[in-house]
Amino acid sequence: MKLRVAVLYGGRTGEHEVSLRSAESVVAAMEPSRYEVERILITKEGRWTPRPILPEPGANAGIEVVFPVLHGTFGEDGTVQGLLELADLPYVGAGVLASSVSMDKEIMKRLIADRGLPVVDYQVMHRCQLQPTDTTGARILAQGCGFPVFVKPANLGSSVGISKVKTIEEFWPAVNLALEFDRKILVERGIVGREFECSVLGNQDPVASLPCEILPSRDFYDYEDKYLLDQARTVVPADLSAQQTEQIRRLAVECYQAVECEGMARVDFLMESASGKFFINEINTIPGFTSISMYPKMWEATGLPYPKLIDRLIELALERHRQKQKIRYYR
Repeated sequence: MKLRVAVLYGGRTGEHEVSLRSAESVVAAMEPSRYEVERILITKEGRWTPRPILPEPGANAGIEVVFPVLHGTFGEDGTVQGLLELADLPYVGAGVLASSVSMDKEIMKRLIADRGLPVVDYQVMHRCQLQPTDTTGARILAQGCGFPVFVKPANLGSSVGISKVKTIEEFWPAVNLALEFDRKILVERGIVGREFECSVLGNQDPVASLPCEILPSRDFYDYEDKYLLDQARTVVPADLSAQQTEQIRRLAVECYQAVECEGMARVDFLMESASGKFFINEINTIPGFTSISMYPKMWEATGLPYPKLIDRLIELALERHRQKQKIRYYR
């Protein structure tokens, strides 16, 4: 019998369009002889179309596993994961805890720094603390990390709302842009160097793919460069020594385990040219799955083709759900 899979996509987020493209790639990669796919679109207004069919207790009907292809707010932050937990449905990807802490860049950095993993110097500010007329405060904030700095929303992905700030005059426009997407923003020290990514897959025994290098066509790898311009280049596998490659793979797995991730994630790195040091930039628990996305491309380079990757992610979701069925929730 075919496994009935609900692909959940869209969402109330600035990454809505990316999710649509990711979902189409995921559906296209699913073997028709193995899966019966039901698409569930969440509109930008939050409407679910069509209404999902949830299984009755004890019945062998309805959705058997959910594949969330939701990026950003209300999809990658633990909210949908919590809903699926309440519905007692197996689902692909990280659970509630890992999703929520990984989505918040500040909390993620705290957790991995506590493990002794390398993160870039940063400062955090909340909307209520920011005074747009206070140029002195802005100067102190920005120069605390040293120009250039990156100003970004704490909870978002796909480089939405991120600016590279080189002067104090550019600071407040960048802050105001970031505040359009979140109440909390990060100001990070700009790293002069190279950008890398590494895919991780698994539950209790995760493994890392070969890493890739991102070669932006712009000043940094922003939303336009990722999805619109089609000019950024990628090198898979990355041009690194064997020792550097293993270091990235080890750090990716350690980051994954530090936030208690399961299923999948993509860990992004910066390598400082002056020191050769790697820094963990962020972890994405629902990475892009478009035709140009690096998560599946890195696994293909490591020997796991896209359709087999989809199979493995669904297997991991069902495996975790079976383990959860052994938990007793009442006395």
